[in-house]
Parts: sequence; C-alpha cells; structure tokens
Amino acid sequence: MRSRLHTSIDELDPRQWNALGGDRNPFLRHEFLAALEHTGCIGAGTGWEPAYVTLWDDAGLAAAAPAFIKTHSYGEFVFDFAWAQAYSRVGRRYYPKLTVGVPFTPATGPRVLVRADLDRPLTAARLLKEIESHASRRGTSSVHALFLDEPARAACEEAGWLMRRDCQFHWTNRGYSSFDAYLETFTADKRKKAKRERRRVAEAGIHFETRVGSELDKRTLDAVYAFHRDTFLRHGHEPYLTRAFFTEAARTLGDALMVKLAVHSGRPVAAAIFFWCQDALFGRYWGAAADYNSLHFETCYHQGIEFCIERGIARFEPGTQGEHKVSRGFEPAITWSAHYIANRQFRDAIADYLEREGESVDAYAEEIQGHVPYRGRRSSSGEEPT
Repeated sequence: MRSRLHTSIDELDPRQWNALGGDRNPFLRHEFLAALEHTGCIGAGTGWEPAYVTLWDDAGLAAAAPAFIKTHSYGEFVFDFAWAQAYSRVGRRYYPKLTVGVPFTPATGPRVLVRADLDRPLTAARLLKEIESHASRRGTSSVHALFLDEPARAACEEAGWLMRRDCQFHWTNRGYSSFDAYLETFTADKRKKAKRERRRVAEAGIHFETRVGSELDKRTLDAVYAFHRDTFLRHGHEPYLTRAFFTEAARTLGDALMVKLAVHSGRPVAAAIFFWCQDALFGRYWGAAADYNSLHFETCYHQGIEFCIERGIARFEPGTQGEHKVSRGFEPAITWSAHYIANRQFRDAIADYLEREGESVDAYAEEIQGHVPYRGRRSSSGEEPT
C-alpha cells in the first residue's frame, strides 16, 4: 500500500471516499466536507487545515482518515485546554496538533475508514501508523481522534493510543409504533409532563413543517440561518458555519440535511437543523425569533424523536451536554476519543489523568441512568428511576 496526504477533499474522488464511510454517516460525506472547505468554514486562517491521510492499492482508495492540522482546540468538543496550558508552562508547544474527526461536530461516527474487501484490523493499524508518522514529520505534539465508532475505538486502543471517555445523552428507537406508544413507556408523571409540553406549543398556534435539503429555498434558509446565528450571538460569538455553507449543503447533501420549522401565523418562528442517515439522526443547531413556552423542547427533541419513529431511525444524538434531555427520554451514552501523545513524560501524566477522569464519567453516567423516565428501567444499583 502507498500512503498520501491531501490538503483538500477535492483531491479525492467522491464515490471512492463515500464508499469508505460517507454512505453510512452524513458528516463523513465528501459533499459535507467539501461544503466546509468551499465556504471558508475550514482552511487557511481558520485553525482547521485539511490534512487527509490515505492509503492506496491497485484497486484505488483503500483507507482514509479525515484529519486536520489544528492551531487551537475550538470546535472539537473534547476539551484539552488544560493539556495545552501544561505544555506552555514548561516551555513546550502544544500547537500545532493533528485532529482526526469532523469539524464542529460532536457526533459519533467512523474515523478510521477502510474499504470493505480488506482486512480491517490490519489495514486500520497501517493507517494509524501513517497518521503517527505524518504527525511526527509535521512536528505536531499529538494526535486526537474524536467521537469514535466501535471499530475506530478498537483500532486506536490496539495501537496503544490513550483512550478517553465522556458522556452524552442519546435516544434509542425500540420499535415504537407512534409517539404516543413511546410515551406509554414513561412513568405517569413524566408522561404527563411531556404531553403538557407538546400541548403548550400547539395551543400557542404553532405547527411544524419538515423540510429536507432539496426543499430549502433561499428565503427559508435565510430565516433558518438567522435563528441559528442568533443563538450563537447570545453566547458571545459568531457561528462556526457560514450562511454559504447551508446553501451548498442543501444543494449537495439533499435529504441528509433536514430542518424542522416551527410556523406561527404563516411565518417561521423557530427552527432546528438536523443531519441524518438510516442509522441515526443528529441534532446540530437551533434558534427562535421569540420565547415560546416549551418550544425548544418540542422543536429540538420531541420533533426529532417523532421523525425517528416515523422513519425507523435507530438512534438520535441531539448534541453535547444537557441533563434536561433525560426527562424527555434520552439516556446516558459513553462517547470515546483516542489520543497519541508524542512526548513520553506528558503521555504518562495524561494517562494517569484519563484513568481518574474515566472513573468519574462512569459514576456520572450511572447516577443519571437512575433518573430516566421509563417505567421499570432500573440503574445497575437496582434503584427504581424517579
């Protein structure tokens, strides 16, 4: 096999790339990554410099990793700012580093992409070695592979990378026939609360429209982006994604981009932006023109769950943080990242920290599991959820 480095996704054939992982995950699609590049979300001056690592054989593209040279740690959602500070205190450079993942996207997915006809463990190990070699040649301090699916997690662990875990809240589709049937699995008080939230939105005169990429015209996208941008501005910074990104993504990703529009008196008053495939729905962004009672919960969570039930989608990842998701049916889910630290001294120190952090994450997930709203769903401690 021959290895190559690519500074743009446009150097790779979309069909070959998508066959490795994009057909199973919207964020790994060639079209998604190209839209980020073409509209200036990543590239020169952004701190996200594309550096795709690939392996080739006589049949073509054999393996690949979505990798980026990083000069900061923003937009990753796996926080290593303390590590960077530790490097700085002893006069070492933490940046640049190499990140394997999808920019601005804390969603689990393939990271070590291997063609289906190849020996996966062997090829994955070779690809990770190439990534380590590339990081060394560029003088980077470390490599960070984020939000790993199970095959990527296993490959990184086998390669001896440090494993780190965190906790998100995911929803699992257990074959519900309808949203009402889903609510029947709740305890009485939690079911009553969910119905009250939905009723408040309906009584405010708000209804919902589902629009996929091909149905998102300029006027609708303008409104959706304005809602989305306002949410970021309220937190003190501009959004990671540009208005131009959504125009290109709507055109090239088609149905994989989905928007739930909250409409009142014929005009949109809120929107939630999702990406999806048959395996999962991913909630990404939200915004509203006014403060309506329970509108956030309905738009971002209940509408997403209903979409999954209607389409038979297996799980729903609504993004990071948010214990308020638990009472709406989301359960703690462990997410994984892997870290290759070039300096042995720092590697040992970080390994010790990750062991202690991991115990805290496990304890937190166990505690939260005791508060899921489902009837008869017990935590491993044997306590009945409240």
